[in-house]
Amino acid sequence: MSNIKDFMTQSHRDCDEIFAQMEDAVAAKSDEAVVKFEEFADALTNHFKMEEMVLFPAFEEASGMREGPTQVMVMEHEQMRELLSKMSRAIEDKDKFFGLSETLMILMQQHNMKEEQMLYTMIQERLEDDADHIISRMRTVAY
Repeated sequence: MSNIKDFMTQSHRDCDEIFAQMEDAVAAKSDEAVVKFEEFADALTNHFKMEEMVLFPAFEEASGMREGPTQVMVMEHEQMRELLSKMSRAIEDKDKFFGLSETLMILMQQHNMKEEQMLYTMIQERLEDDADHIISRMRTVAY
């Protein structure tokens, strides 16, 4: 049986790895900088889609908690999307880009910690019997 918490935590780690590669490419003024930024933006956006389109609605339905932690996470997703948008416009301005990327990194770290330490545990407990199906649906939505 699959574990939702492990699956989503790995998705965080995958995004973190691409984020580091993106920052390295921008710092080196590499021709790959834009490609790496787009790869990171796609990975993060796909992670959000898995949560917003599948995981959070399933949890809200099963728990009845529609105005709780999932809504806070979605608001934070919106903040991160806005930072991504600003970063895409600033990719040629290294100083501005890294100021935005530092803000995004801090927000992601705090956000991921809340999900991994609290929300994913609650979701795994509530949706454990449907974990295989939910993970399968998330994979379909994201990629």
